Amino acid sequence: MGSRGQVLKLFKLLHRTRQEVFKNDTKALEAARQKINEEFRNNRDETSEEKINELLKIASDVEVILRTSVIQAVHTDSDKIVLIPRKDLLQDNIPYLDKPTKKQES
Repeated sequence: MGSRGQVLKLFKLLHRTRQEVFKNDTKALEAARQKINEEFRNNRDETSEEKINELLKIASDVEVILRTSVIQAVHTDSDKIVLIPRKDLLQDNIPYLDKPTKKQES
């Protein structure tokens, strides 16, 4: 795929991720939309293949960080916040052991 196709694919992926991550938060949705569009617009005339690849890597990293690190929270009281994690962020909790037990040999 040419770099133009890669850029368009990543642009669409960032917008889809934005819609999923900031669902029901109109301010965050709009701010993220403006930032994505601004960054792509600012680099629209870039012709250096090396610079384009660097920008694509940055955009890809941003998409991963948004998808894996952002959790929505809602103020429910003056001193309480309710976290709203997406299902793809939830993982099984594996307890930490200071001293692992030795496996018994049979």
